[in-house]
Amino acid sequence: MTRRWLVTGCSTGLGRAVVEAAARAGDLVVATARRPAVLEELASRFPDRVTTLALDVCDPARCEAAVEHAVDRFGGVDVLVNNAGAGLFGAVEEVTDDELRAQLEILTVAPWRLARLVLPLMRAQGSGHIVNVSSLAGRTGFPGLSAYVAGKYALEGMSQVLAAEAAPFGIRVSAVEPGGFATRYGAALTEAVTRIPAYEGITRDMRSGLRDMEDNPALGRPEDFAALLLRLVAADSAPVRVPVGADAFAFLELVEEAARKELETARTLVTGAPEPPVTAAVPGPVR
Repeated sequence: MTRRWLVTGCSTGLGRAVVEAAARAGDLVVATARRPAVLEELASRFPDRVTTLALDVCDPARCEAAVEHAVDRFGGVDVLVNNAGAGLFGAVEEVTDDELRAQLEILTVAPWRLARLVLPLMRAQGSGHIVNVSSLAGRTGFPGLSAYVAGKYALEGMSQVLAAEAAPFGIRVSAVEPGGFATRYGAALTEAVTRIPAYEGITRDMRSGLRDMEDNPALGRPEDFAALLLRLVAADSAPVRVPVGADAFAFLELVEEAARKELETARTLVTGAPEPPVTAAVPGPVR
């Protein structure tokens, strides 16, 4: 079947790769960016499949216009990909209220808004897929990425709730969690205006690691991310949270192990007793 996509944050990286992969697969795509001129080359290669539009996802009126454009041009939306994002580097004490609001607006409020706008269309047609591009930062905390982590945690919480609410209407929801990909994310990070020297030793390694990420040959390619996304959308079923990238699963296994140890420590603290031993199941007959 031919799917109709609405993708945000398409100027570079993951979003641009998704647009190209979907168009090559024969699908129809509304590709959006703050400066759509950077998408002209894609639109010229796929004139019947790709239409571009200026979109600042923090502007409610422009979000409404983007959904209306998808309906006018292609008749609706089958796949919404909330990919637009931005990163702020700063410890919790360094991030101001305004900086926090700006980060949450683009990472959580905007995807929520666009989901709310496409849901009536998807409910009416009895199908659809909302893909929220999250991060491994939606699973654990990284010193110095306080506001970014908060935004991604909120995005994943919304995704899990929406998945339960939308499933009866034939609508699927995925929170895709990329590991390390060559997207220039680290180079594009902005710094919190306030810098407190006391935190420098705590956040220094994280800051330098993110800034130097592009020199790592092990980083995934955006084209691989896009290929996975097409497989996800075409699959009959999938979990709500989908890690992506060669490093993602090994990293999350460590996160899950740490969470298990934390739970055991909390159980001992609260109940005064360690976790009861696990009784091995008696194997049944082999068939």
